[in-house]
Amino acid sequence: MTRVAQKIRIYPTDVQKQQLARAMGCCRWWYNHALNVCNQTYKETGKGISRNGLNALLPSLKEEHEWLKTDVYSQSLQQTTLNLSRAFINFFEKRAKYPRFKSKHKKQSVGFPQSVRIEGDYIYLPKIKLVKAVFDRKYIGKIKTVTVTKDSDDRYFASIIYEVDACFVSGNSDKILGIDLGIKEFAIVHDGSKTSKYANPRHIKKHEKNLARKQKKLARKKLDSKSRKKAKKIVAKVHARISNSRQDFLHKLSRKLTNESQVIVVENLNVRGLVRNHKLAKAISDVGWGMFVNFLSYKLEREDKKLVEIDRFFPSSHICPECLTQQPKMDLSVREWTCINKACNAHHDRDEAASKNIRAEGIRMLKADGAAVSASGGSVRQDRGRKTKVMQHPVKLETPSSYDVG
Repeated sequence: MTRVAQKIRIYPTDVQKQQLARAMGCCRWWYNHALNVCNQTYKETGKGISRNGLNALLPSLKEEHEWLKTDVYSQSLQQTTLNLSRAFINFFEKRAKYPRFKSKHKKQSVGFPQSVRIEGDYIYLPKIKLVKAVFDRKYIGKIKTVTVTKDSDDRYFASIIYEVDACFVSGNSDKILGIDLGIKEFAIVHDGSKTSKYANPRHIKKHEKNLARKQKKLARKKLDSKSRKKAKKIVAKVHARISNSRQDFLHKLSRKLTNESQVIVVENLNVRGLVRNHKLAKAISDVGWGMFVNFLSYKLEREDKKLVEIDRFFPSSHICPECLTQQPKMDLSVREWTCINKACNAHHDRDEAASKNIRAEGIRMLKADGAAVSASGGSVRQDRGRKTKVMQHPVKLETPSSYDVG
């Protein structure tokens, strides 16, 4: 059994919108109240409070606040407690910041961990009843949880997690692809014999003038006025359009590359550190490197393929793919260079050389990990034993002495 997530658009009626708003408000109130209780308990005792301890507070709160009984499904409050507990776990394991209080002015959500079912073109939610939904596909399996969200554009979505049998068919290709992610060209892909380039769509640039014009109108509106709220939604629609076009491009490209490969090798980029460069921050945020790698990761994992992330400090663009001579450090403005080895003297495009070196380093890591790799990029599956997952190598890698570049 494997878990699959699906995000669908739902269209609640006006009455159902009011019901969802009340349910989201109850969950937001309980999350903030529980977080405040955790903070106060820690200040007074020096200890935290468990998930069961928080849930034990709900019966008395329901007696005090009748709307916690009538306006929200009881299991949705339990799901909210679970979300807060996970937020604390992520904080203590240094995956996220300390949990913050939720605002009614930002994205709203409510979870339904039980009693959800799909009936034709509708999804049944406890207390909300049947809600119109649009499915791009339907999975056969057990529904584990459903989270309904409302975005700033007043659109409603349902994120469904299914438990299904592993039924995803793997492609026949056995290629190993090395991908160098960039800004001018979004992806430079080398498969051992040829290099392909995929242009950066520059989503923000296409909508920049339209967005600036509508943001200027928003800035001129009076605070807390109806016209300001209307202008705010118009700006949100433009941002939603940009986000949709970005995700569409990344989904299509990640699917294409997954179908064409058995292994994909990428760099483990520090995007958070890269956006500190104020000259490139906007362009880096727009391309969506992190989202693209996430899409590749789950698509490859579904089909029992492999994603390899090489160390971010590996000098991929400073190594000659022909003679393996490391070049002196070059400025980002240098897009082509000639090998300093007089015996080689090969001329390289910086990005193409990087994609070749990334692929070669990925093959070296796979061999070190014990996976079978042929020189032509053949099978990388293990015949027996525990499967390994070569991702985010913890040790800074040295420049290798030899490569198998196919």
